Amino acid sequence: MEDEPGSENEGDTMVASPLAKWRIEFSRSFQNHLDRSAPHLIRRWLVTLVAAVIYIYRVYYVYGFFVISYGLATYILNLLIGFLSPKVDPEIEALDPTSLPRDDSDEFKPFVRRLPEFKFWYAATKAFVVAFVMTFFSFLDVPVFWPILLCYWLFLYFLTMKRQIVHMFKYRYFPFDIRKKKRHGGNDKPSSSNALERDEKPAPM
Repeated sequence: MEDEPGSENEGDTMVASPLAKWRIEFSRSFQNHLDRSAPHLIRRWLVTLVAAVIYIYRVYYVYGFFVISYGLATYILNLLIGFLSPKVDPEIEALDPTSLPRDDSDEFKPFVRRLPEFKFWYAATKAFVVAFVMTFFSFLDVPVFWPILLCYWLFLYFLTMKRQIVHMFKYRYFPFDIRKKKRHGGNDKPSSSNALERDEKPAPM
């Protein structure tokens, strides 16, 4: 009688082992596809655009899930702000006068994003997919007067972008490295930044 619990545990281990193996293989394969897609910026964002169009059509067809759409739009806006913001807040760097170039003759300091482009793309695409799946659960369709949500989100968008633009002008940074390309003769390859972003991604489990 004492051997039965042990035999059950061994059986559970044998059953769970193929599932864990499949999970590891799937995680490695998925990570490999992500790494291979990193240099193809335009193709990746076209996929995101297709996902966004499908979601918008789904919401228009069922005429519902406006709360989910509001949450999705707010999340995308938060990602956009992270994409446009520097990794280190200039307000903190301004405390040290030697940390920033004082004029255009000083050495150019490249813009490092708080949210890299690849992570921005991945999070946005995943958000559209998750929101699309959520539209198939009727209990998530909370009745609401959608023009109010739209007006509130537009107000939030303009207020947030105004604050971001004022911050950019105040600390004199631009979220796109145009100056860097000009100074180096336009020989920088976009894949180099993507390779750096891939290094920041967590290793597959």
